[in-house]
Amino acid sequence: MAGTQRMTSASLPDSPSRIAELSVDGSVVRDTFTGYHHVTRVLPYEGRIWVKCREPRAQILWFDRRCFTSEEELLLNLRELEIERVPDVVTIGRTHFQGFIEGRTLGVRHWWQSRRVPEVLTDQLLEIFRQLVQIRPDMLKAQRRCTADDRSDDYDTDGFLERLIVFMEDQVYAENLPLFEGLFSELGIGEESFTRLRKSVYGLERRPFSLLHADLHRENLIVDPQGHIWVIDWELAMVGDPLYDLATHLYLMKFPEPQERRMAQEWSRVVERARQGSSLGWEDDLPRILAFKKAQSVFTDVIRVSLQLDRRGDLNWFGLPFAATKLHRILLAAAEPLGLDTVPNHSQIARALVRWHRTKDLGKRPTADVPTPTS
Repeated sequence: MAGTQRMTSASLPDSPSRIAELSVDGSVVRDTFTGYHHVTRVLPYEGRIWVKCREPRAQILWFDRRCFTSEEELLLNLRELEIERVPDVVTIGRTHFQGFIEGRTLGVRHWWQSRRVPEVLTDQLLEIFRQLVQIRPDMLKAQRRCTADDRSDDYDTDGFLERLIVFMEDQVYAENLPLFEGLFSELGIGEESFTRLRKSVYGLERRPFSLLHADLHRENLIVDPQGHIWVIDWELAMVGDPLYDLATHLYLMKFPEPQERRMAQEWSRVVERARQGSSLGWEDDLPRILAFKKAQSVFTDVIRVSLQLDRRGDLNWFGLPFAATKLHRILLAAAEPLGLDTVPNHSQIARALVRWHRTKDLGKRPTADVPTPTS
């Protein structure tokens, strides 16, 4: 069964040099996967092992904190800790390559089932969380790039979330403000949005920190031919509040509401048995962390959606209604944590996107009104 994986990774040598280290013809490619950040090629090693070589895609924005220097080094650490269902790592010379996992992503397998995941698979997801919550910070030998603040207090859940907010405020919002200030303003978001967000999410219970995958969505979960789930894409892994991992998982998976509720309840039972205190206050804190995830999506998606409308300087008019619909949906979802009294409607968002596109290269905030396109 052919694999269907979306691959992203932290900085790695580009594929040509990595292919050369395998001593194989780079044209012998079994599969090629184009993800958001990377192009991944699956190649043979010694005729019996399939490994993955990745090269970064040009001009792709990165909006996520990275805690570990090397994804492969972390995977080796997890193997030493006897964590199941993670990719093998093949070391060739001085370079690590991830082994390729045969199977289909959870997204491919279950798109027709109203996003519901069979219980036989959700039970495996809960087992993944159980294993992760048992990995304490002091058990991780993989080199980390985190600052001293990240290690100050492994029960400081408010501090953990604050660091994520600061990253979003500095590296996503402020870094892109010169180009997007006008659009942000028209959509009702600005510096004051972060003050409101902090007020809405702080006051979390203190929980012991553990390893977090931090990106457990359907395309990072591979189901092999035997029905076992494998977890790929550990590049965003971090150390922090285990409830954040659950919140991110629920936000990205978009389970049907009854199944989401069951997953949260079962998660609290499983992780509490594995490590006491890991689920403390989860019923009150889960909505707060989910609110943060919704707010986070506003800033990242406004930038991504806007740039996707640009086709070599021309506006993609066909995609404009879909872009406006998406931004309207995420603004509505984040209205409460961002303190938005009103949310612009679909037509207002479409006009704002057109104004932004027409003035983005002029270095100034758009002022003229633009009629809503009809085609």
